Amino acid sequence: MRELIALTAIGLGSVLVLAVVRAMAPRRPGRHTAEYLDHQAEPVSASPWSRPWTSPSKEEAAAIFRQQAETTMQLRAVRERRRALDAAARGRDYPYTYPGAPFRSEHFAAAGVTA
Repeated sequence: MRELIALTAIGLGSVLVLAVVRAMAPRRPGRHTAEYLDHQAEPVSASPWSRPWTSPSKEEAAAIFRQQAETTMQLRAVRERRRALDAAARGRDYPYTYPGAPFRSEHFAAAGVTA
């Protein structure tokens, strides 16, 4: 029992000595202290909102979309004309004719196109 008490006293004494030595040692400033933050460099933000806008302006984007819309409309007109020609070649009236455009089958028959 005496040995157990002696070992406990030695253990507590050594813990006390270590605590005193640590308390007397110079301390580094904590991570959230002003002293620590003063020595740190400004953090580089990886957020895309911290950089200036690098894509096209509103006018440039509008021009791009306008050009794509015109191209799409031209392709739609070509596609619809092809459908009308195919329907006329089969002798059927294409239901979506353009005003003033001769896409009915009798116009193709007059031109010599037969089904």
